Amino acid sequence: MNFSEAFETTLNFFRQGGFFMLLLGLCSIVALTVIFMKSIGLMRSKILPDRLGSEVERFEDHLEAGTIGNLQTEFALEENSLSRLCSVALRNAGRTQGEVQEAVQSSAREEIVRMNAGMSALEVVITISPLLGLLGTASGLVTAFSDFDDKENIRTGIATALSTTIVGIAITVPAVIAQSIFSRKIELLSARLEVLLGRVVSACHQHVFFRDK
Repeated sequence: MNFSEAFETTLNFFRQGGFFMLLLGLCSIVALTVIFMKSIGLMRSKILPDRLGSEVERFEDHLEAGTIGNLQTEFALEENSLSRLCSVALRNAGRTQGEVQEAVQSSAREEIVRMNAGMSALEVVITISPLLGLLGTASGLVTAFSDFDDKENIRTGIATALSTTIVGIAITVPAVIAQSIFSRKIELLSARLEVLLGRVVSACHQHVFFRDK
């Protein structure tokens, strides 16, 4: 089978699905878009760069050495969740630990919402794709059994039933896998941010440098 024949066969397969195949095609576009955007948005360099994370782990050492200014400049220049949250902590330095912690937690909630952006759309696709496939199946079976004397009608109905079921499952499976991977990654990044920010908040409260500012 050459390329043109394979293309025609594939095109006919999707045509057999009728209206429900169009809806499933829309679901697939949404799923692919979300997966692509989340793959970029959840890159470690955009949330918690390893090098900056190592510097934040040595936050108290920077305070003791008087090199916190360089780190503050780095926070201001970089565009990632860790630098933004650390900047919030530093701007509130000198207040009580509870006040600093509350300010950081408020900003952290915004970062978590940003990290979860698009996940609800993926959940919708996971929910409705198999249902659309089942609707297509039911519709195809109704068509197939509406007139037993019309063999072409039976063939078309069965083809519709099978094609929508296959496509519905084919969309759902990778979407479920992607959702699981993204959810786990968000959980790990959030936990790591919490640990690092805990150190920053504690240092901002305790160190004399900030209390005297």
